[in-house]
Amino acid sequence: MQSRYFFDNKALITLIVPLIIEQLLSMLVGMADSIMIANVGETAVSGVSLVEQIIILIINAFSALATGGTIIAGQYLGHEVPQKACESATQLVWFVTLCSIIVTASIYAGKSVILHKMFGQVSSDVMYHANTYFTIVIISIPFIAMYNAGTSIFRTMGNSKVPMAVSVIMNILNVSGNALLIYGFHRGTEGVAFPTLISRMFAALTILILLCNEDRTVHIKKAWHYRIDWAHVKRILSLGIPNGLEDSLFQLGKLMVLSLIAAFGTHEITANAVSNSIILFQLLPGLSINLAVITVIARCTGAGDYEQAEYYNRKLLIITHICITITVLGTFMALPYILKIYKLSKATASITRRLVYLHGISAMLIWPASFTLPATFRASGDVKLCMGISMISMWTFRIGFSCILGKYMGMGVLGVWTARIIDWGFRAFCFSFRYFSGKWKKSSLV
Repeated sequence: MQSRYFFDNKALITLIVPLIIEQLLSMLVGMADSIMIANVGETAVSGVSLVEQIIILIINAFSALATGGTIIAGQYLGHEVPQKACESATQLVWFVTLCSIIVTASIYAGKSVILHKMFGQVSSDVMYHANTYFTIVIISIPFIAMYNAGTSIFRTMGNSKVPMAVSVIMNILNVSGNALLIYGFHRGTEGVAFPTLISRMFAALTILILLCNEDRTVHIKKAWHYRIDWAHVKRILSLGIPNGLEDSLFQLGKLMVLSLIAAFGTHEITANAVSNSIILFQLLPGLSINLAVITVIARCTGAGDYEQAEYYNRKLLIITHICITITVLGTFMALPYILKIYKLSKATASITRRLVYLHGISAMLIWPASFTLPATFRASGDVKLCMGISMISMWTFRIGFSCILGKYMGMGVLGVWTARIIDWGFRAFCFSFRYFSGKWKKSSLV
């Protein structure tokens, strides 16, 4: 019976393991950036961490759009029309690139207004580092958008090894550039920013060149001109816009919460930034498996085989729970050593410790139902309800309770993180109800 499935155990391992390695490298580089910039001072860590949330907001919007394109391509592969998948991939890369250039130019023009509206209450030192980092790294947005679109196309084919290899080189360039500029030339925030820009440029160009290989099942057409194929673009946007809105509003909500944290003081800003770096390791397998879910479930729903979709959903949820438990316990054991590496003050380290434990225990219990389960819905084309549930939960529970617990009840950043867990619980309940209703099985677009 197993032989009739699209992905046997070996194929799943081949898909998931490179994804985990790629995500791990990305997180290690993020932590290396934080550790290296810590040599400049806690104000630099705070400034960079604040801007990173804006950058993540923009990147996630385009990543969500790319996800829409790859879901369509994956469903075409399941439907056994690879030529249509290639056309969708070509339209995706061009459309994402053009949109990212326009958005980046607009944001760059309003850079000063954005920083002062979002973080006007921070100290002048923190604002200086935030402005420096923002000015340089924002230029990399079109490149990282192209790179993410390209890597998602490779994953649609079930090929996660190529994105992993490109990611390895990109991260080596980034870390070595940081080390050279910060330790060798004694540069400050710009010593972290420029290597980020250069490494993303390299990764984008490399992934696009590799995608032009016509021997691949899904490839992009070689052309210097672009004409919109509205049939493909509309399908991409029908999934990408709800995904993009969901992710953008989610990140916007996080920025609003971050502006609240910015008023708590440097200790809590820094603890929040360091904790966010550490907890990424707790969620590493979950974030990686979510990418695999898109590939696997899109193929199943494109073929109209929902029995397989349910089988893989159960299997991947179980794997996610097991893997997150392992990584959470690992971070708990490594936490004392990690805190020493960051050279945090006692007050900041104490706050960080509480945040990491709160997050880890909650992640083992409810994170997969909150975030892996809706990945199944998105891959099947059921994106509007996901967007609705996520928006309601974000604005009602995460933002509302952040203000209540963090600000008015005086819990500070711990209250903000408690509100995050309440948000997860509501999502888990709603998405579980949706799954067992079976209504998500009626949304395929091909």
